[in-house]
Amino acid sequence: MAEIKTIKPDVLAKTDQDKKVHLIDVRTPAEFREIHASNAVNIPLDQLAAEQVKNLVNGNGADPVYLICQSGNRSSKACQKLIDAGFANVVSVEGGTKAWEAEGLPVNRGKKAISLERQVRIAAGFLVLTGAMLGMFVNPWFSGLSAFVGAGLMFAGITDTCGMAMLLAKMPWNRA
Repeated sequence: MAEIKTIKPDVLAKTDQDKKVHLIDVRTPAEFREIHASNAVNIPLDQLAAEQVKNLVNGNGADPVYLICQSGNRSSKACQKLIDAGFANVVSVEGGTKAWEAEGLPVNRGKKAISLERQVRIAAGFLVLTGAMLGMFVNPWFSGLSAFVGAGLMFAGITDTCGMAMLLAKMPWNRA
């Protein structure tokens, strides 16, 4: 696993003033629609492909490709994905869109959306409550639903991969 290069938002903004940079936001379309760096294009992490990025940068492997997300975690994963695909010059924006906005750098704002993380908490809470209620009042076997959700949350915490978030990200309300 290669070392992921990072850049501070203010340094990237200064670089962008001097020379147009390629900034890819790897968040979901709903997150991107809510707020994004004004010069970013949206390619969600689950759809990020090396060919797509090559087309975006006109096949020029010399120019760096900058990746941004909400806080820096997904952009680091995206960098690793592109490095594994043969890109040599990929850089993650430190602190993501939150840091970009905090620096007072230009952003585009759109329609407010419920964050994916919050959607996961709502869905998980609903499923656990439903399983518990059905287990108490209908049949004890329904308690297995609560156990299944709990196991999924534990797995998500350990692996930093959330199946429910991936499923919710594909829902129509989370698409642009």
